[in-house]
Amino acid sequence: MRRLTNQQPFPPELGRPVATVGMFDGVHVGHRRVLADLRDWADELGTTTLVVTFDRHPREMTRDEDVPFITSPEHRMILFERLGIDACAMLRFDESMQQMPARDFVIDLLCGRFRAQGVLLGYNARFGRGAEGDYELLRKLADEGVCQARLSDRAVYAYGRPISSSAIREAIESGRLKEAGRMLGRPVAILGTVVRGEGRGTRLGFPTANLDLHHEAKPPAGVYITRARIDDRWWPSLTSIGRKPTFPDPPPEDIVEVLIPDLDRDLYGEDIEVRFARKLREQEPFGSAEELVAQIKRDVQSLRGDEP
Repeated sequence: MRRLTNQQPFPPELGRPVATVGMFDGVHVGHRRVLADLRDWADELGTTTLVVTFDRHPREMTRDEDVPFITSPEHRMILFERLGIDACAMLRFDESMQQMPARDFVIDLLCGRFRAQGVLLGYNARFGRGAEGDYELLRKLADEGVCQARLSDRAVYAYGRPISSSAIREAIESGRLKEAGRMLGRPVAILGTVVRGEGRGTRLGFPTANLDLHHEAKPPAGVYITRARIDDRWWPSLTSIGRKPTFPDPPPEDIVEVLIPDLDRDLYGEDIEVRFARKLREQEPFGSAEELVAQIKRDVQSLRGDEP
């Protein structure tokens, strides 16, 4: 999949794609229906697919909210690629983007710089300054010959309501992983960069990978049975989320540590994806390092029991 910005020249090999625009945070079941409609349209026209998305949530600027991603920009691009999307334009959502009129967004950006011959919107998608852009505007531009327009108007429901990123985010942060997974259409997952930790796990004989999640939402504190994707292979793993209650001077926020018992390799600087299967236990303080080691060994045995 080609990864684009709004600053670089558009690759001619992509031709004149059909495009869709939105945050697509989570790339959930509803988003996947829009992307499938986009793929079908591209196949009808014999062209390519382009997803236009943003590097930060617009609410962070318009409402001064701190909104964690379900899927960070890099994680979204990985998921788009798995769904067969040909190109993704990751736009910087700055003040100029925030103030761009919806009409200019379509004419100058989508159909100008990115050469889209058609634009498809999800049933509730909005774009442009003050979210003024909608399908009705897109239809008017189509009547003016700017581009073709289509609407993916089929809402996808779960638990009696349309699937939404906000509902999924709340389910993840509340620990309702099965509910979130049903709405996502896949297991809850995080993507993070391995960063240097304090080395306590290595000294205890269980080296862990500390993850920087790049502002992704995570489940509540606890120890989880997980799978970690490294070198295109999913490895059985344990993931601990919390503030290391056994040790003094707890960190100011939860630390995410991944233990991969069958992998003996330094992962520093790599991005790894972690899928959650189930919660194994709560985090708890231990009276000594020896007690903690004994519990980790029991956790690893539980992991072995969960392997297919």
